[in-house]
Amino acid sequence: MVPLSFPDARLLLFARAPELGRVKTRLARRVGDAAALALYTAWLEGALRRLVDARLAPLECWCTPDCAHPFFQSWGDVVRFRRQRDGNLGERMFHAAETALREARMVVLLGADCPDLDGAYLERALRALERGCDLVLGPALDGGYVLLGLRHAERGLFDGIAWGGREVAATTLARASALGLSSHCLSPLRDIDEYEDLVAWSARLNGL
Repeated sequence: MVPLSFPDARLLLFARAPELGRVKTRLARRVGDAAALALYTAWLEGALRRLVDARLAPLECWCTPDCAHPFFQSWGDVVRFRRQRDGNLGERMFHAAETALREARMVVLLGADCPDLDGAYLERALRALERGCDLVLGPALDGGYVLLGLRHAERGLFDGIAWGGREVAATTLARASALGLSSHCLSPLRDIDEYEDLVAWSARLNGL
Protein backbone atom coordinates (compact mmCIF):
# COMPACT_ATOMS: atom_id res chain seq x y z
CA MET A 1 0.00 0.00 0.00
CA VAL A 2 1.21 3.52 -0.80
CA PRO A 3 2.39 5.27 2.41
CA LEU A 4 0.65 8.41 3.61
CA SER A 5 2.25 11.66 2.45
CA PHE A 6 1.55 13.48 5.75
CA PRO A 7 1.40 10.84 8.49
CA ASP A 8 1.76 13.47 11.23
CA ALA A 9 -1.36 15.34 10.08
CA ARG A 10 -5.02 14.50 10.63
CA LEU A 11 -7.97 15.06 8.30
CA LEU A 12 -11.12 15.82 10.28
CA LEU A 13 -14.28 15.29 8.23
CA PHE A 14 -17.43 16.59 9.91
CA ALA A 15 -20.49 14.53 9.05
CA ARG A 16 -24.07 14.12 10.12
CA ALA A 17 -25.61 10.65 10.10
CA PRO A 18 -27.48 10.31 6.78
CA GLU A 19 -31.06 10.15 8.04
CA LEU A 20 -34.25 11.28 6.32
CA GLY A 21 -35.28 14.79 7.29
CA ARG A 22 -32.07 15.51 9.22
CA VAL A 23 -29.56 16.44 6.49
CA LYS A 24 -29.34 19.40 4.09
CA THR A 25 -32.58 20.80 5.48
CA ARG A 26 -32.33 24.10 3.61
CA LEU A 27 -31.88 22.25 0.34
CA ALA A 28 -34.72 19.87 1.24
CA ARG A 29 -37.21 22.76 1.27
CA ARG A 30 -36.93 22.81 -2.53
CA VAL A 31 -36.00 19.24 -3.51
CA GLY A 32 -37.69 17.24 -0.75
CA ASP A 33 -36.26 15.19 2.11
CA ALA A 34 -35.65 12.06 0.05
CA ALA A 35 -33.68 13.86 -2.65
CA ALA A 36 -31.69 15.84 -0.07
CA LEU A 37 -30.80 12.61 1.72
CA ALA A 38 -29.73 10.92 -1.53
CA LEU A 39 -27.55 13.89 -2.48
CA TYR A 40 -25.96 14.19 0.95
CA THR A 41 -25.25 10.46 1.14
CA ALA A 42 -23.60 10.56 -2.29
CA TRP A 43 -21.49 13.59 -1.31
CA LEU A 44 -20.47 12.01 1.98
CA GLU A 45 -19.58 8.74 0.27
CA GLY A 46 -17.59 10.64 -2.35
CA ALA A 47 -15.75 12.70 0.27
CA LEU A 48 -14.76 9.62 2.25
CA ARG A 49 -13.62 7.82 -0.90
CA ARG A 50 -11.54 10.79 -2.12
CA LEU A 51 -9.91 11.30 1.26
CA VAL A 52 -9.06 7.62 1.68
CA ASP A 53 -7.81 7.18 -1.88
CA ALA A 54 -5.65 10.33 -1.76
CA ARG A 55 -3.37 8.66 0.84
CA LEU A 56 -2.49 12.03 2.35
CA ALA A 57 -3.04 11.68 6.11
CA PRO A 58 -4.97 9.63 8.67
CA LEU A 59 -8.69 10.32 8.36
CA GLU A 60 -11.05 10.91 11.27
CA CYS A 61 -14.78 11.32 10.67
CA TRP A 62 -16.38 13.38 13.43
CA CYS A 63 -20.02 12.34 13.56
CA THR A 64 -23.26 13.68 14.94
CA PRO A 65 -25.45 12.67 16.67
CA ASP A 66 -23.20 9.59 17.13
CA CYS A 67 -21.20 7.02 15.16
CA ALA A 68 -23.70 4.16 15.30
CA HIS A 69 -25.35 4.68 11.89
CA PRO A 70 -24.80 1.69 9.54
CA PHE A 71 -23.31 4.02 6.93
CA PHE A 72 -20.50 4.96 9.31
CA GLN A 73 -20.02 1.39 10.46
CA SER A 74 -19.46 0.27 6.86
CA TRP A 75 -16.30 2.44 6.73
CA GLY A 76 -14.95 1.38 10.10
CA ASP A 77 -12.01 -0.58 8.71
CA VAL A 78 -10.38 2.44 7.01
CA VAL A 79 -11.69 5.50 8.92
CA ARG A 80 -11.54 6.42 12.59
CA PHE A 81 -14.95 7.59 13.78
CA ARG A 82 -15.36 9.98 16.68
CA ARG A 83 -18.47 11.61 18.11
CA GLN A 84 -18.80 15.37 17.92
CA ARG A 85 -19.25 17.03 21.30
CA ASP A 86 -22.42 18.96 22.09
CA GLY A 87 -22.59 22.69 21.43
CA ASN A 88 -22.61 25.03 18.46
CA LEU A 89 -20.50 24.46 15.36
CA GLY A 90 -17.59 26.51 16.67
CA GLU A 91 -17.45 24.58 19.93
CA ARG A 92 -17.58 21.27 18.08
CA MET A 93 -14.83 22.22 15.64
CA PHE A 94 -12.57 23.62 18.35
CA HIS A 95 -12.94 20.45 20.41
CA ALA A 96 -12.13 18.23 17.43
CA ALA A 97 -9.07 20.30 16.45
CA GLU A 98 -7.80 20.48 20.03
CA THR A 99 -8.26 16.72 20.48
CA ALA A 100 -6.56 15.77 17.21
CA LEU A 101 -3.63 18.13 17.76
CA ARG A 102 -2.68 16.16 20.85
CA GLU A 103 -1.63 13.41 18.43
CA ALA A 104 -0.71 15.37 15.30
CA ARG A 105 1.34 18.39 14.22
CA MET A 106 -1.42 19.79 12.01
CA VAL A 107 -5.09 19.24 11.22
CA VAL A 108 -7.45 20.02 8.37
CA LEU A 109 -11.16 20.40 9.11
CA LEU A 110 -13.65 19.98 6.28
CA GLY A 111 -17.23 19.05 5.56
CA ALA A 112 -18.93 16.73 3.10
CA ASP A 113 -21.00 19.31 1.21
CA CYS A 114 -18.29 20.52 -1.20
CA PRO A 115 -18.01 17.86 -3.91
CA ASP A 116 -15.34 19.90 -5.75
CA LEU A 117 -12.88 19.57 -2.86
CA ASP A 118 -10.45 16.94 -4.08
CA GLY A 119 -7.13 15.45 -3.07
CA ALA A 120 -5.08 18.04 -4.96
CA TYR A 121 -6.83 20.91 -3.14
CA LEU A 122 -6.30 19.21 0.18
CA GLU A 123 -2.65 18.55 -0.58
CA ARG A 124 -2.11 22.27 -1.22
CA ALA A 125 -3.49 22.99 2.23
CA LEU A 126 -1.26 20.40 3.88
CA ARG A 127 1.84 21.64 2.06
CA ALA A 128 1.19 25.19 3.25
CA LEU A 129 0.88 23.95 6.83
CA GLU A 130 4.02 21.87 6.43
CA ARG A 131 5.91 24.99 5.31
CA GLY A 132 5.03 26.57 8.65
CA CYS A 133 1.83 28.49 7.92
CA ASP A 134 -0.35 28.61 11.04
CA LEU A 135 -3.73 28.67 9.30
CA VAL A 136 -4.90 27.68 5.82
CA LEU A 137 -8.40 28.62 4.72
CA GLY A 138 -10.36 27.31 1.74
CA PRO A 139 -13.01 30.00 1.18
CA ALA A 140 -16.53 29.15 0.09
CA LEU A 141 -18.23 31.28 -2.53
CA ASP A 142 -20.97 32.16 -0.02
CA GLY A 143 -18.51 33.79 2.43
CA GLY A 144 -17.93 30.78 4.65
CA TYR A 145 -15.19 28.24 4.24
CA VAL A 146 -14.95 24.66 2.98
CA LEU A 147 -11.63 23.86 4.65
CA LEU A 148 -9.67 25.09 7.66
CA GLY A 149 -6.13 23.93 8.28
CA LEU A 150 -4.45 24.59 11.63
CA ARG A 151 -1.19 24.01 13.46
CA HIS A 152 -2.60 25.35 16.75
CA ALA A 153 -6.09 25.08 18.27
CA GLU A 154 -7.02 28.68 19.08
CA ARG A 155 -10.44 29.13 20.67
CA GLY A 156 -10.58 32.69 19.37
CA LEU A 157 -10.96 31.36 15.82
CA PHE A 158 -14.26 29.70 16.73
CA ASP A 159 -15.98 31.67 19.50
CA GLY A 160 -18.67 34.19 18.62
CA ILE A 161 -18.72 33.45 14.88
CA ALA A 162 -22.04 33.98 13.06
CA TRP A 163 -21.98 30.54 11.42
CA GLY A 164 -23.86 30.47 8.14
CA GLY A 165 -23.29 34.17 7.53
CA ARG A 166 -21.37 35.78 4.69
CA GLU A 167 -18.51 37.04 6.88
CA VAL A 168 -17.30 33.74 8.35
CA ALA A 169 -14.13 33.49 6.25
CA ALA A 170 -13.28 37.19 6.58
CA THR A 171 -13.87 37.13 10.34
CA THR A 172 -11.72 34.02 10.74
CA LEU A 173 -8.83 35.61 8.84
CA ALA A 174 -9.15 38.80 10.89
CA ARG A 175 -9.14 36.78 14.10
CA ALA A 176 -6.04 34.89 12.92
CA SER A 177 -4.23 38.15 12.24
CA ALA A 178 -5.18 39.53 15.66
CA LEU A 179 -3.82 36.35 17.27
CA GLY A 180 -0.53 36.77 15.42
CA LEU A 181 -1.08 33.71 13.22
CA SER A 182 0.20 33.52 9.67
CA SER A 183 -2.49 32.55 7.16
CA HIS A 184 -2.81 31.35 3.59
CA CYS A 185 -5.94 31.29 1.40
CA LEU A 186 -6.68 28.73 -1.27
CA SER A 187 -8.94 29.35 -4.25
CA PRO A 188 -12.66 29.59 -3.41
CA LEU A 189 -14.97 26.61 -3.95
CA ARG A 190 -18.74 26.17 -3.82
CA ASP A 191 -20.37 24.32 -0.96
CA ILE A 192 -23.95 23.25 -1.46
CA ASP A 193 -26.40 24.45 1.17
CA GLU A 194 -29.17 26.08 -0.85
CA TYR A 195 -31.08 25.08 -3.97
CA GLU A 196 -29.32 27.83 -5.93
CA ASP A 197 -25.96 26.28 -5.01
CA LEU A 198 -27.13 22.93 -6.37
CA VAL A 199 -28.31 24.50 -9.63
CA ALA A 200 -25.02 26.36 -10.14
CA TRP A 201 -22.91 23.29 -9.31
CA SER A 202 -24.98 21.06 -11.61
CA ALA A 203 -24.70 23.56 -14.46
CA ARG A 204 -20.93 23.73 -14.11
CA LEU A 205 -20.71 19.95 -13.88
CA ASN A 206 -22.67 19.61 -17.12
CA GLY A 207 -20.71 22.35 -18.88
CA LEU A 208 -23.71 24.67 -19.17
